[in-house]
Amino acid sequence: MTVTSMIGSTCNKVIAAIVRLLTALRIHPNVLTLIGLVINIFAAVLLAQGRFFAAGWVITGAAIFDMVDGRVARESNQVTRFGGFFDSVVDRYSDLGLLMGLLVYYANINRPLYVVLTAIVMTASVMISYTRSRAENTIPKCKVGFLERPERIVLLIIGSLFNRIPAVLWVIAVLGNITVIHRMIFTYQETKRLEDAQLRSVAQPERATRA
Repeated sequence: MTVTSMIGSTCNKVIAAIVRLLTALRIHPNVLTLIGLVINIFAAVLLAQGRFFAAGWVITGAAIFDMVDGRVARESNQVTRFGGFFDSVVDRYSDLGLLMGLLVYYANINRPLYVVLTAIVMTASVMISYTRSRAENTIPKCKVGFLERPERIVLLIIGSLFNRIPAVLWVIAVLGNITVIHRMIFTYQETKRLEDAQLRSVAQPERATRA
């Protein structure tokens, strides 16, 4: 067994134990989602104060609640359509809250370039989710692109713990917008494929009738 697989196995066991405990305590999954939001708001305050290392650990704590709420819902048979919607909406507030903390920090230390960069990251974060949501009104699935929410959160944690927030913001700004473009291209290709298939299905009966 490799070191990576050992770490993964240990983390899965810890998460599974937390899920079992929360399920036994009968805590509603939506409450866990809200707790994660509250923790992220606290992390945003720390980011606004420039206390990045502490913020990194707090974001890690919030990420645990983000990982377990869905699992608790499945374990306790409380999976609902509203629960998925609620989790998605709260995740957006959590993401934007953290970035607002950075906006305040860079505004306070008079770094306009990083204020703009953070705003670009905020836009990319919203658009990554929006393009998938909007695309899936037209095509079955649009889960393409590298930089989804878990990757963005991990990058923020790494940037906070190792005091590399500016580098992380550049990475998210670039890869985030590439992910948006990727989803737009994928949706174009899928809609064109579906439309072409529909045209062929209409054309075939017409040719059969003429024959």
